[in-house]
Amino acid sequence: MSIAISSALATASLAAANSSSTTEAAQPAQPAANDAAYTVSLTEAQQVYNLYNQGQAVSQIASNLSLTVSAVNSYLGIAAGS
Repeated sequence: MSIAISSALATASLAAANSSSTTEAAQPAQPAANDAAYTVSLTEAQQVYNLYNQGQAVSQIASNLSLTVSAVNSYLGIAAGS
């Protein structure tokens, strides 16, 4: 699971760099949403937490992430029933 993050600072610095050229200054700077520099990869634990906080059941999370139910429970700190 990846999340795209746009950076206003990067966009502003691109605009400032482009303002030195008159032909490029007329075109607004476009943030590159698919640029690898703006992509964050979440760990399995973070993905589990996100899905759990969105209301998914442990079994659904395990299925979606190809994990065992015990692995999901471990990430969430849920002790196995005795």
